Amino acid sequence: MRVFSFLVRRVLPWSLALLGACTDPYMPEAVTSPPSYLVVDGYLNPLGISTIKLSRTFAIASKATPPTETKATVYIEDEAGTRTLLRESPAGTYTSAFLTLNPARKYRLHLNTLAGKEYASDYVPVKITPPIDGVNWQAENSGLSIYVNAHDATNTTQYYRWETDETWEIHPVYSPSVEYVGNAMRPIVVSFPSICWGNTHSSALQLFKTTALTQDVVANYRLRQLAFNSEQLHVRYSILVQQHALTKPEYDYWELLRKNTESIGSLFDPQPAQLTGNVRCLSSPTDLTLGFIGAHSVTEKRIFITPQELPSNWHTLSGYETCQPPDTVSLYPPPPAPTPAEILASTFNPATGLLPIMPIYAATGAKVLAYTAKSRDCVDCRTRGASTKPSYWP
Repeated sequence: MRVFSFLVRRVLPWSLALLGACTDPYMPEAVTSPPSYLVVDGYLNPLGISTIKLSRTFAIASKATPPTETKATVYIEDEAGTRTLLRESPAGTYTSAFLTLNPARKYRLHLNTLAGKEYASDYVPVKITPPIDGVNWQAENSGLSIYVNAHDATNTTQYYRWETDETWEIHPVYSPSVEYVGNAMRPIVVSFPSICWGNTHSSALQLFKTTALTQDVVANYRLRQLAFNSEQLHVRYSILVQQHALTKPEYDYWELLRKNTESIGSLFDPQPAQLTGNVRCLSSPTDLTLGFIGAHSVTEKRIFITPQELPSNWHTLSGYETCQPPDTVSLYPPPPAPTPAEILASTFNPATGLLPIMPIYAATGAKVLAYTAKSRDCVDCRTRGASTKPSYWP
């Protein structure tokens, strides 16, 4: 969760525009060398596994991954002082065993860093998330829209948040029969994958509250919209929707984060507010800590969409349109020319990024006159996804 970076990014667009006439750019120290605040990301799951990620704020211009907070001692604690330890794996990620927390008690996250600082979130009540009633999609003029429906007959949920995880099937357009290894062309030994799976987790904050309604009902809340020609819909597409029931303070935290990160670009937009949360440094109260730890279960539902279900006039893209036709590497260009071996060596070395696909033979014999070729991104679908089939895939 790059909360500090989001806040800095939120302030800059309009303020820099006002200074457009200046010749010397000004980059505040908070942008170039921000303080290293602890960021706590996750929630306590009363009916499953709790996962907490610890990291540090970093410069907005940095291209490095967020620095993780490793070797901390992290545990869940109830009001009576009972503790459950979370184990670290991988670095910076702390995970509990499968737990069942008592809904009559309040819980918090408690941790000590390797540097000796102690942090704790506020004690929060346990909320049990109602099931998702349905996830459905509709073909519209603007593309494909995906909606979620839910309700709570007890009228106690009221504050909802959703996350989505999308997966789609990728079919590469080429299946090479040869490979260039050890300065020579040979029949391919290990073939490239014929299918890969792309995946992306939601980055948009999806929030809804039913406090203004007479019933605690979510009806056709749009979670996602895809263009009618989206390559994600080309073979088979799936979306997993995860639903979270929030308390009002947790909802307010996420809503403020949404406003700070998404409402940008105009001087008249709401200006950013300080975003901290309910986690505090007990050993040094002046240290700012970012993150909100709630305690709630999660419910989920997955759907699949195939091209056969889409309108017949929708023509989805494969993502490989720019890869066709393949290049042709001639081994016998007009003289003076390098030898076939020199052509292969100069064409299929790592610097070019080209991969051979198949030979082109002379019409009257077995002599190879040329090879078709293309960049790795056009040949190896692992540049666009993973080759391991997901366990939930048909």
